[in-house]
Amino acid sequence: MTRSLSMQQDQPDEGLLQVNVNSLLNSRAVENAKVQITESNNPEHIIEELTTDANGQSDTIELPTPPLEYSMIPGSSQPYAEYNLRISAPGYETTEISGAELLSGQKALQNVSLLPLSTATENTALLYVIPPHTLYGDYPPKIEENEIKDVSETGEIVLSRVVIPSGVR
Repeated sequence: MTRSLSMQQDQPDEGLLQVNVNSLLNSRAVENAKVQITESNNPEHIIEELTTDANGQSDTIELPTPPLEYSMIPGSSQPYAEYNLRISAPGYETTEISGAELLSGQKALQNVSLLPLSTATENTALLYVIPPHTLYGDYPPKIEENEIKDVSETGEIVLSRVVIPSGVR
């Protein structure tokens, strides 16, 4: 399948992706599983479709990613591309993964365990959402903590910086 021209212009580098599919119940490889790959921002447009072999592995394919330089400069644009995967096989529940991350020049391995239909409670696809990295997602700010901690409280204490003890008794 052809990739859109705009995506090629926005994503000048490439990363590698391989999908490994097995059964959730017995960890056996799932042969002939169909893997559909779509862009996260255009989930209706299938950009690649793969089939797993006797070992439950798809071919390794190249997909567009942002330039490697994005990961070298702090505070720059998101350095990884996000893809959605839809994995289906006869006798298994369909599984979808949203937000699989792919970095420039790196091989991403996506392991998927499919649930056999006989054990599924409903006939709907299982959805796994990988949230954005904390540097690029929209998360609430960190709750400020007191600099001086009360050590009489039970539980663990998290310090704001690394402290190396002067001596161990």
